[in-house]
Amino acid sequence: MMREFYPVAWSSFCVAFMMAFGLIMVSVAGADGGATVDVRDSIVKVFAVQNRPDYTNPWNMFGSASVSGSGCVIKGNLILTNAHVVSDQTFIQVRSFGNSKKYEARVEAVSHDVDLALLKVDDPDFFRGIVPLEIGDLPQVQQDVMVYGFPYGGDTLSTTKGVVSRIEHQVYAHSLMAFLAVQIDAAINMGSSGGPVLVGEKVVGVAMQYMGSAENIGYMVPTSLVKHFLEDLEDGRYDGFPDDGIICQAMENEGLRQKYGLRPDQSGCLVYRVVPGSPAKGLIRPGDVVLKIDGHNIAEDGTIEFRPKERTSMNYFTQRHQLGEELSLNVWRSGKELTMKILLNIQAGQNQLVPAERHDVRPTYYIFGGLIFSPLSVNYLKTWGGNWFNDAPKNLLARYYFEHLSKKGEEIVNLVRVLPAEINKGYHDSGDYRIVEVNGERINNLRDLIRIVAESSDEFVVFSDQWGAAIVLDRKGAELENERILEKYRVPKDRSSDLE
Repeated sequence: MMREFYPVAWSSFCVAFMMAFGLIMVSVAGADGGATVDVRDSIVKVFAVQNRPDYTNPWNMFGSASVSGSGCVIKGNLILTNAHVVSDQTFIQVRSFGNSKKYEARVEAVSHDVDLALLKVDDPDFFRGIVPLEIGDLPQVQQDVMVYGFPYGGDTLSTTKGVVSRIEHQVYAHSLMAFLAVQIDAAINMGSSGGPVLVGEKVVGVAMQYMGSAENIGYMVPTSLVKHFLEDLEDGRYDGFPDDGIICQAMENEGLRQKYGLRPDQSGCLVYRVVPGSPAKGLIRPGDVVLKIDGHNIAEDGTIEFRPKERTSMNYFTQRHQLGEELSLNVWRSGKELTMKILLNIQAGQNQLVPAERHDVRPTYYIFGGLIFSPLSVNYLKTWGGNWFNDAPKNLLARYYFEHLSKKGEEIVNLVRVLPAEINKGYHDSGDYRIVEVNGERINNLRDLIRIVAESSDEFVVFSDQWGAAIVLDRKGAELENERILEKYRVPKDRSSDLE
């Protein structure tokens, strides 16, 4: 069951979608500064124009929509905000607190994983008198915080006061991935996204989303992730957060513990799968018990203690690393404790069979004989609206929830739908199922499908689904009619630019 969270700096379409989904990412903005320490002077309002791709007609865009969010000026004349405020943007402006003039801005860097972005304003006049805010440390539970931003309902700066309620891993609405998040009870509303959360004069988090089904439950990106993002960018390139590729289950059951020979003083999580192509493949095995991660004990429920009396997912220590660093693991195997190092060289989310939602890119697609093929993605599942996790076709949802990558480069090639024409008569209502073979040859991804279609000299092209049902097209007829079909349906090309 999906949790109800809402991101808040979106167009009306996206807001309606996310409200149904439950996740509201917020948008907050702020101020222009002076020599005196008035934190409001460092807060800005962000105005963005977004144009999102249409994954049901992957050659099209939905059209421009205006949104607003918030941010704050930090060291280096950079504006820190949420990624969802500026994703799929075509134009950005910012306005500092207390001023009327808007300045054009551009995206300097973005982390869609943890919903962070940095903006740059080329006009130096924008920064006159502004004192950058300092990034502080992870706050304490029950500590007082102030949230600054520009929520809907007015145009001037809003401030709300609250308390840190809890700190643990939560699903981020923008990426649907789990990272450390800080829950606060300060009011966070639509338009607050990207606004700084302060303790004194230091930023301790970035407002990002709130829970729509409860009162005063908001979430912020903690500064530990902000610092990771900024450190990652020091070499001029964003690499992202690493993934160790280990999938575990809790070991709270005593029978399970006894089966794998754990002593009473030992605890850990049982590995039941290692993702193909991940850094753990070939080192960690199903049946191993991971006892420690970077020297920290793993509890029977798969959590670790990151501060005294505070627990969260064991992924906390993996996500503290930068890509390319080593992760230390203590593993129990066949009655022996082994210590091993894993090189973290895979970005989080890259090992999913159905990839996480993509932003700032166009959909991948291929059309042959009026049949539209595209890799299955969360973007496509979300075309079923706010309740997509229930309303999308069940066979596609099953791929998302239950199937895992079996080999590197694998993707689900989905027959999206058919552009009706004489050559594909009888298949006009076909769509939303996986193609696994072309002319009897197993495919691993969409590029395999395209290659077989291009190289085969067979009289017919046969596309088979996972149950053995087939769509058969006359090759020459499909090749001759494809151009006419594209022209008839106003499709500029038979494939996306990344496949050319």
